[in-house]
Amino acid sequence: MVVSGSGPAPVAGVGERAVTELLALSGQALPLLEKWAAGEPDSGVARALLMLATGDGLGDDELKEQLVVAHRDATAAGERQASLVYGVFLHTHRQYRLTADHLMAHFARWPADEPAGLMLGAFHTCEDPAYRAYGDALVEEQAASAGPDSWPWTSWLAATRAEQGRAREAHRLAERALTLYPRSGVAAHALAHAEHELGTGPACVAFLDHWLAADPGAVQSRHLNWHAALQSIASGDFPEARRRADTALTHADVGMRAATNWRLLLAGQRPAGRGDLDRVRRLLAEPGGMAEIFHTFNLALALAVEAATEDLYALAHRAAADPRPAFRDVLAPVVRALAEVTAGRPRAAADLLTGLGDKAEQVGGVRVEREIIQDTLARALAEAGEGTRAARLLHDRTTTRRHHTYEDLLLTRATSAKATGPAEPTPPRGQ
Repeated sequence: MVVSGSGPAPVAGVGERAVTELLALSGQALPLLEKWAAGEPDSGVARALLMLATGDGLGDDELKEQLVVAHRDATAAGERQASLVYGVFLHTHRQYRLTADHLMAHFARWPADEPAGLMLGAFHTCEDPAYRAYGDALVEEQAASAGPDSWPWTSWLAATRAEQGRAREAHRLAERALTLYPRSGVAAHALAHAEHELGTGPACVAFLDHWLAADPGAVQSRHLNWHAALQSIASGDFPEARRRADTALTHADVGMRAATNWRLLLAGQRPAGRGDLDRVRRLLAEPGGMAEIFHTFNLALALAVEAATEDLYALAHRAAADPRPAFRDVLAPVVRALAEVTAGRPRAAADLLTGLGDKAEQVGGVRVEREIIQDTLARALAEAGEGTRAARLLHDRTTTRRHHTYEDLLLTRATSAKATGPAEPTPPRGQ
């Protein structure tokens, strides 16, 4: 792996290991980055990658100051380093569209540059379908340029295929990347996405637990535990899903906890430890509460778990008045539908969600995360007495996934409705 412009790579020893661990999303990346930056204070790349890893915890002024210094030092080292650091500057300042534009130009000059690949998420985060398509095409192009023996690019291609719904291809690519480099966090995550689509249940949980045991501090540790909880829900092991949510996810993981608990409630199961409703209200009231659509959606799920119907109606009203089309035309009806479910009006919820069609993708996140909107619609249809429509909606899932107890429960109509949230259906067979 090379981060220099030409000639022998100046990064050796600690620096090379730091870049490798960062690409792998390892728990060892941060201490190695800190050691590298301290040992080579004039390395703009070292300083910038450290900011990429830690920038979320810094104030804007400090972040800008550090990256201005990094860009100055990188410019002295070469054009490639300067371009990489400039990309980090844009990405850490949440200028995702500009980051994506810059990456397209960067890769045109330096194909398959691995450290630059750390910022590929900008294409999806800028919430523009055209940019998502550009990003997918770019990953395909760069992976082809890098060749099949590049574990970082094979990992990123696996993640792209998983998000495109090409689960079996994603699975093969992720397994290849893990064969090349078993500690690739991107590949492990892509495999988890593919196995979610395939409904592998306990097999996926066993893989994730084994992979995490080697590095409990991995960057994605809590997120991969969330995937394991979803697989436990898929196979009907609800106590294990609750246990994992309560032990592996913190109260700061509002979105993942809400997504786990709402799925449990939709399946008629007791949720894991409830959230802090006042905290969710505070988060919504903060400037960032309505800054990004997916974040706001997760907070809405947290309100739904608490059956905070009036809060949901109020949030839907705010979203409907928002000048941003995705908030107004997509988030507002989704939040309103959640309110209707918690109010015991499944027909109204089903009508709202059916009207969205493919626009639900504009809520953001990835397939695994957005799927919960379809889950809510299926449950609402079942509760409204439209089991045939609900079954048709989930047909691909119930015929493709090896374990789909969860989907079966979504299609099971409750014997009596509850006004405080999704009703509890008849327990699945065998329980």
